[in-house]
Amino acid sequence: MTTASAEVQAAVDRLGASLGRAVLVEDVHHHPLWWSAQGEVDGTRLRTILQREPAPAAAAVVVRLGLARAEGPVRVPAVPEAEMLPRWCVPLRVGRDLFGYLWLLDPDETVREADLPEIVACAALAATTLAEERLTGTKREHRRAALLARLAVGPDPSAARELIRLEELDPGVTVVVQLPERRGGWPLSDGMSVHVGATSGTSGRPVRLGQLHVAVHRARVTAQVLRAGAILDRPSWDALGSWHLVANAPDELAVGDIHPAAELLASQVRPDLMITARALLDHAGDVAQAAEELHIHRTTLYYRIERIEALTGVNLKAGPGRDDLHMALRLAAFRAAGD
Repeated sequence: MTTASAEVQAAVDRLGASLGRAVLVEDVHHHPLWWSAQGEVDGTRLRTILQREPAPAAAAVVVRLGLARAEGPVRVPAVPEAEMLPRWCVPLRVGRDLFGYLWLLDPDETVREADLPEIVACAALAATTLAEERLTGTKREHRRAALLARLAVGPDPSAARELIRLEELDPGVTVVVQLPERRGGWPLSDGMSVHVGATSGTSGRPVRLGQLHVAVHRARVTAQVLRAGAILDRPSWDALGSWHLVANAPDELAVGDIHPAAELLASQVRPDLMITARALLDHAGDVAQAAEELHIHRTTLYYRIERIEALTGVNLKAGPGRDDLHMALRLAAFRAAGD
């Protein structure tokens, strides 16, 4: 518990003891934050504390009475169907922002107008504390985002150490990168997310936080391979197989250097022949699977195969040049996916 949170708890305890009433402070979603041990409680209060979740009937009362719009203390009558005894409600506001509610049970309805300033003062402290925590959380998110951006582009030991301190992480913490981003992670640019302690991701096996740039590179390459039409058993760097060779091909290596037929197919007015060659080779010459992927009749596929083989001189089912053409078509697709 932070110092500020402890101060609110102490104020709640003092208020409860002073008025002999049960006090509860909850957030805007009706989750309990601070409460006192004094006074009679009802079913709603007991359920909120023990189960740490709002009672739907009690939340409906807040909506019905318009308590979120109230500017000061509101006397709330008993609501038997919600197991609610009479009570006072003070919305926790800082300016126009609502941060939660302070509830003070008043079963015998004997709390006086003269007691309200003490109640309001406790609510004001709670509201200020919640507002400062929200501001601190926002600043922390901005700082985390800045540190992640530094780590995503290259080694930065100082950024790694600061992020570990900021998030109170173990110095040996590991991370993975997901692309596209998934819930539960820290957002990165280009639709990625960083996940602490995960065992696998688009970037493959976990890496140390200081190697985040490596995971980012691996996730981007994996996504590019998938855009190139790779058939993988899972969308992960660890599943790329021979696509690693494609992804690591030097820029000066032309597609035609691997097999000139790839550039010949790419130069055709229509892409049908190049797409067909790639599909057939991806399925190891299986005509049925290739026809299914291409959504064409086998007769059409056989016709295209004849044209491809006549144009390129490559037997797509067997023979020399088949593997080279396959790799060249993959490289062409990979580079197109990067563009």
